[in-house]
Amino acid sequence: MRKKKTILIVLDGVGCGDAPDASAYGDEGANTLRHVLEAARPSLPNLRGLGLDHLQATGLEPAREIWGAYGVCQEASAGKDTTTGHWEIAGLRLEKPFPLFPDGFPKEVMEAFERAVGRGSLGNYAASGTEILVQLGEEHMRTGKLIVYTSADSVFQIAAHEEIIPPEDLWRICETARAMLKGPYAVGRVIARPFAGQPGAFTRTGNRRDFSVLPPGDTLLDILSRTGHDVIGVGKIEDIFAHRGLTASDHASGNPACVAAMLEAIKKPTDGLIFVNLVDYDMLYGHRNDVQGFAAALEAFDAALPEIMAAMGPDDLLILTADHGCDPTFPGTDHTRERVPLFCWRPGLMPVNLGARQTFGDIASTILEMFELPNTLFGTSFYGLLQREKGIS
Repeated sequence: MRKKKTILIVLDGVGCGDAPDASAYGDEGANTLRHVLEAARPSLPNLRGLGLDHLQATGLEPAREIWGAYGVCQEASAGKDTTTGHWEIAGLRLEKPFPLFPDGFPKEVMEAFERAVGRGSLGNYAASGTEILVQLGEEHMRTGKLIVYTSADSVFQIAAHEEIIPPEDLWRICETARAMLKGPYAVGRVIARPFAGQPGAFTRTGNRRDFSVLPPGDTLLDILSRTGHDVIGVGKIEDIFAHRGLTASDHASGNPACVAAMLEAIKKPTDGLIFVNLVDYDMLYGHRNDVQGFAAALEAFDAALPEIMAAMGPDDLLILTADHGCDPTFPGTDHTRERVPLFCWRPGLMPVNLGARQTFGDIASTILEMFELPNTLFGTSFYGLLQREKGIS
């Protein structure tokens, strides 16, 4: 049999309209794609060709000619964080959300953490990752104490200057925290946030690492790797899935490096899944309310699409989606509870409306059917809708 692969790309934070339950999260009215399109007018001819205009939430006049399959997905799991979104894309629904600590972590947790790592800490409150460096970065450099903070997501974040605590040491500290945070304190991710520079000009570096809890059940990655298929992670996929189910990984940092790593993987004789996270929309632009930067990053990815498609084989499938919203025009700097776009393309595909999918998990189910594997995951396959080809009735 010929080798075939799915290239699954998560445009991190690129939501497309508030979810039906958005009001429960304080996110009613959020619409990442539409607001970026309205405010910055990015040129996205290839995404439009895939069906961007046909998503009602974008408010665009539909293009006359498209060559992709398009739709939207609604998250079934509770929450609006990266881990929950990616796990559901991979077919695992969470029955209850990860714990949140908007007022910081309990005293007993912080005291145990400081004893375990042999250092004091600063902060322990919810904050923007750039603002907390302004507030506490200089004191951290003077005292050597770790900057600990959280957000609206289920995260325990530890920031440290690379000259004070080298990244490798910070990663070990995060591994200690990950092992400690169990039961009611089992946050979705412990995140290492190394930074550099001097007071007044601190910048976060590319040595970030995420330490996720283990998925509580099988994911698409587990099933594919167990049945002998390649599962290649690009970007922070290895962190999100705690390295489980992957046969290879490239922890590239930033969208351009991830696209380059993805292209390299596509050109190899891969038989399975190439799973890519493009984090810049969320990390660099959504959380910082940078609409123009967000739009420019969309344009850069759109410009890369022809090369991605040209590298694909005749039996390959491209899927584009997102894990949540991160509307840079919305009040605050947190993720937003939104539907996400769904675009598919393969050589010869007849354009089709995939409709409104009731779970991100439909993506995993579709990939399982593509590889002729039984669907034991949460979701319903739409693979049959991708079988009609141009010129074939």
